[in-house]
Amino acid sequence: MYEDDGGGHAVNGTQRPGSVCPMPSLAPHTASVPPSGIRRIFDLAGELDDVIALAIGEPDVPVAEHILAAGARAFMADVTDYTPNGGIPQLRQAIVEKLARENSLTVDLEQVWVTVGATQALHQAMGLLLDAGDEILVPDPGYTTFSMSARMAGATPVPYSLRPDSGFAPSIDELDRLVTDRTRVIIVNTPSNPLGSVLDADQLRELLAFARRHDLWVLSDEVYEYFTYGTPHVSIASLDDDDRVFSAFSLSKTYAMTGVRVGYLVTPPGMAPIMRTVQEASISCVTSPAQLAAIAAITGDHQHVADAREHYRGNLEAACAVLDERGIHYLRPNGAFYLWIDMQHATQGDVAGWTEAFLLRERVSVAPGSAFGRAGEGWIRVCVAADRADVIEGLRRLPAPHGTIA
Repeated sequence: MYEDDGGGHAVNGTQRPGSVCPMPSLAPHTASVPPSGIRRIFDLAGELDDVIALAIGEPDVPVAEHILAAGARAFMADVTDYTPNGGIPQLRQAIVEKLARENSLTVDLEQVWVTVGATQALHQAMGLLLDAGDEILVPDPGYTTFSMSARMAGATPVPYSLRPDSGFAPSIDELDRLVTDRTRVIIVNTPSNPLGSVLDADQLRELLAFARRHDLWVLSDEVYEYFTYGTPHVSIASLDDDDRVFSAFSLSKTYAMTGVRVGYLVTPPGMAPIMRTVQEASISCVTSPAQLAAIAAITGDHQHVADAREHYRGNLEAACAVLDERGIHYLRPNGAFYLWIDMQHATQGDVAGWTEAFLLRERVSVAPGSAFGRAGEGWIRVCVAADRADVIEGLRRLPAPHGTIA
């Protein structure tokens, strides 16, 4: 039977109708890469009018003027040539200084690699650390691309549970049980997307001790580092004393530069030769104007970041008040700008289908928890980086449990 990918292209090597010979098949591992349940909702919402968009982690604050001006000047001056694979030296140096100042992390220039957002940083690290058949421990619930990138490397993501009864923190006992002779990496994400939970220094030390005991690499996702509320962000690499941590950072959320696509990967020492090779093979370099805008962002005034944090904090408080009033259970976050909301009373075991129906009926887009792993079934993720009135109205359209305020 002929199958296609939706664009008229064969995906399994079978013969197309009317063709003389079958098309070649794709690499087998591509069939195991899960689609993004978040993007499914995002695309569906784009086909509708008057949607309150709370599914995608898109900051609603503007990019600061000095950042826009730096990128615009670069384009107008035709600063559009190649840069070194690792990035413009001035940007790498700015990142080195930021890491020392903000993350208590001392690194040299050759440990910093400018990437196309944190997505490429994570993907690049997995490409270095994983081979076909290897296993990587990923948080469940956890960000979708953790498993997607692992599958693209031919590796197997093994979920470790983040449960309500443990405060959504990793269980070292469970992690010990999950390790096999094929386990190579554990991903640590704090502040968490989708949960908004933040791990403290003692918890991170326990995870490092676990990794050391099993001789694992640690891949740290710190995209939401600037957005914590009452709980400081700690970079796990600052606690590492045997060079086993790769750290992925992004400018996308901090500076509302999601479409500019600038992030960076911080490696253990001694990785420069291989990093030059893999950067050249994958992206060559990040665009010059984007890097100059990134320099302005990192070295410039950060009042707009502080203002954004307070905006998100205020939205979270207002959103929590609505959920409390309506008797809907949720996780109160200490970081990021998401709410993890329990909708098991309404979803009947199929939160992905429910979010689509809810979008079509109520014109509110939310992300299904199942997009973040099996443990997310029955939960939804709501992004509060939006107009406060929209956040409140969107939450008021959620069905309340029976016997509570509707």
